[in-house]
Amino acid sequence: MSTLRRARYRFKAHPLTLDAVVAAAVLLCMISSSFAAPDGDHGVAWGARGPAPLSLLLMVLAAAALVLRRRSALAVLAFTGTLALVECVTGDPRAPVAMTTVIALYTVASTTDRATTWRVGLLTMTVLTAAAMLAGPLPWYAQENIALVAWTGIGATAGDAVRSHRAFVQAIRERAERAERTREEEARRRVAEERLRIARELHDVVAHHIALVNVQAGVVAHVMDRRPDQAKEALAHVREASRSALEDLRATVGLLRQSDDPAAPTEPASGLGRLDELAGTFRNAGLP
Repeated sequence: MSTLRRARYRFKAHPLTLDAVVAAAVLLCMISSSFAAPDGDHGVAWGARGPAPLSLLLMVLAAAALVLRRRSALAVLAFTGTLALVECVTGDPRAPVAMTTVIALYTVASTTDRATTWRVGLLTMTVLTAAAMLAGPLPWYAQENIALVAWTGIGATAGDAVRSHRAFVQAIRERAERAERTREEEARRRVAEERLRIARELHDVVAHHIALVNVQAGVVAHVMDRRPDQAKEALAHVREASRSALEDLRATVGLLRQSDDPAAPTEPASGLGRLDELAGTFRNAGLP
């Protein structure tokens, strides 16, 4: 097994580990972004500002909530959205706490239906943007306020796309499995029909030989005393017909045998307890 497959298996077996890694990465991104000023003299200026203690606390709490995003997606979205709302109203400069809300919204969109995604996404977008424009310290037309609309929309759209892709792949997998089962059932049905056809042919062949043996036995009984030569000829025909019947029976049964059947019978051989029964069959045939 390759290293990539082993890593994927561990992540599938321990989803909380992956969520914890994502939460730590998001926290690192938020804290590092808090030290960047996007409107410096030469573009982005690093170290020109720092996060307030309240903003740092909100970022830590919001990132920690992402660990449980797979178990309670809506609850995590409500919690991170509330923390982002507090930061939008009080943060100056504003820390990117809304990043956790975008990830939580992505999780909701990827695990629920499209109608829920639209309702929750529009509600989150409207509440955060309205609070930032109406009650935030920045002007309503500030770039940070407009960015809330874009980021929440991207989170909901990306989650819905992932959910649709998963549903499409699952549908293809189910269709392939259903087609495979249909092919197997069709193959078994054709094998059963072929075995039934062979069994019917076996019945016709054996019935023909038995009828021939019966006719020749009647001839023997009729001419035994008066014409022994003809009786011997009839007995030869009986022997030939019975031999042909046995050969046809053996060949046809070999065709009907399953691939996993033993080549020879495995039951114990008959013991001396059936000796009287065996001798009785000879006595019934007229042999001493």
